[in-house]
Amino acid sequence: MSTSANLILTLPEVVLAIGALVLMLVSAWGGQASTRAVSWTAVAILAGAGIALTGPSANGGLAFDGLYHADAFGAFAKVLIYIAAAVAIIMAPRFFERTTGDDLRPEYPVLILLSSAGMGMMVSAGDLLTLYVGLELQSLAAYVLASFMRRDTRSAEAGLKYFVLGALASGILLYGISLVYGFSGSTTFNQISTAYAGTNSLGLTFGLVFVFAGMAFKISAVPFHMWTPDVYEGAPTPVTAFFASAPKVAAMAMAVRVAIEAMGPATDAWRQIVIFAALASIILGAVAAIGQSNIKRLLAYSSINNVGFVLVGLAAGTPDGVASVLFYLTVYVVMTLGSFLVVLQMRDASGEPVETISSLSGLSQTRPGLAAALAIFMFSLAGIPPLLGFNAKLAVFKAAVDAGLYPLAVAGFVASVIGAYYYLRVVKVMYFDEPAPEFQRGGSVVEGGLIAAAAVFVSPVGWVLLAPLGVLTLNAARSLF
Repeated sequence: MSTSANLILTLPEVVLAIGALVLMLVSAWGGQASTRAVSWTAVAILAGAGIALTGPSANGGLAFDGLYHADAFGAFAKVLIYIAAAVAIIMAPRFFERTTGDDLRPEYPVLILLSSAGMGMMVSAGDLLTLYVGLELQSLAAYVLASFMRRDTRSAEAGLKYFVLGALASGILLYGISLVYGFSGSTTFNQISTAYAGTNSLGLTFGLVFVFAGMAFKISAVPFHMWTPDVYEGAPTPVTAFFASAPKVAAMAMAVRVAIEAMGPATDAWRQIVIFAALASIILGAVAAIGQSNIKRLLAYSSINNVGFVLVGLAAGTPDGVASVLFYLTVYVVMTLGSFLVVLQMRDASGEPVETISSLSGLSQTRPGLAAALAIFMFSLAGIPPLLGFNAKLAVFKAAVDAGLYPLAVAGFVASVIGAYYYLRVVKVMYFDEPAPEFQRGGSVVEGGLIAAAAVFVSPVGWVLLAPLGVLTLNAARSLF
């Protein structure tokens, strides 16, 4: 295949990479004054990368001799990533302009674009080295984003913790990759799959364990979740919203592709790891969130809890299981972005950010629209019908049951009841407690529109999208098998 044909298959990443480099030069020449133009141009570039997915990038096959897979699975995941990245850029200006001591700089959207390019490589990787390069590109940009508020101690601490623990996880993953390469003789997924289908090797099994351990850190699954609450709390809210959505989708899609394409013949081996991580994440994410007083830390444990449910779908190891993973991720991204957009509206009379759950007291009386939206997101995250969060949980449990994993489905269902407590506690605070000082009014029209759109999507109105989403997710899942 010619170089031009390969580049066409990887067009979304090419668009993002070139766009990021051009905007980096514009930022260097234009300085702080170019921030608004660079931000909106970055959103346009993400839209352009999404449009590029309508061509051969969605189903063109293998590029660069199998290093890159252009298929429907990768295209679906990239759409979610680009949407989340665009929202993270849109919600940033108002946060930084109202935060004492730190103004938004044009490097922010550039880092988002570079991170998105890395995530695109992660979800379309057909080789362990391609996967690793994409993962590091995403991670390096994320470390800087976490500590973007240079004068804020919490942000600097979040960036340092993320970097140190991320480096450790990368080392574990790289060691696993070296073991898999040493015992299979290749880093390409197809040949690794052939090796796993052959003679059972203890070295390959150890490689599998280390690879999944490295990926578990990236999706913040238990027991590699320790960085999540501190980083989510310390990072700027738009960055936290980005971490909780786009990288989560990319890391989960990466794990699914490795599990199905590279290690499909070893399903019985990795399924045990996934089942343990799923149940541990569901239980710990629910129990640890109960005593939280900071809304961002609560949402951090919520993300750990939701990762557990996503892993239930992966444990099935079937096309329906992968389809349920994609459907859950779609609903999860909307619920999470909507929740963080509401958090962004939490400002006291002087305009300073407020993050305590107690500050939401009586919000239904002072800001009824905002309270209703957050209540919808909380009920949906808890999996209460008829909101789409219920359909998402139902999909992963059904996939597990169809695969014969009855104990996992029952345990996951029972554990989900624990998580409902802290979601309902937020609703109780908003609707039944005495009103706290009112949040500052005058929010962005764009942010208000995004909150309304997200709330409508996860409400019963979103049921009209269930059929087309089901078709898209199943087609994407089948492209891996």
